[in-house]
Amino acid sequence: MAFEEKRAWVMIVVSVVAYTIYVVTVLSRAGDGPLTDVAYAGTLLWTIGGAIVAAIVAHIAMAAAGGHGADRTDERDREINQVGERIGQSIVVIGALAAMVMAVAELRHFWIANAVYLAFVLSSVLSSFAKIMAYRKGGFQTW
Repeated sequence: MAFEEKRAWVMIVVSVVAYTIYVVTVLSRAGDGPLTDVAYAGTLLWTIGGAIVAAIVAHIAMAAAGGHGADRTDERDREINQVGERIGQSIVVIGALAAMVMAVAELRHFWIANAVYLAFVLSSVLSSFAKIMAYRKGGFQTW
């Protein structure tokens, strides 16, 4: 398995686990009260920071375990990464538009922040999934 494919798997796992921890924590704090009254900001920031640190540590561990040159990339890796990132960025744009509409509609900050966080998670997962599929299927169709 290519190093970049392993990185994509790490990003899927880290993103999903971090977001799951966030959602479970926020929902457990809500109890019988309104969800928008939950103190979510600290949990949101900690899970995002934790996901970043976990991904960095996992990438370093994979590079160290792979030995010298394990993290080298070639033209195919760069092409797959570029297309995968474009796919993921489309979700960030959709999330930003959703957040803008929510802000214009004067929704509570809770909903806007959660829409943006969900967009980041979906972007990471979709981008990584596209990369994995490209590695499994032998790349992208050239036109």
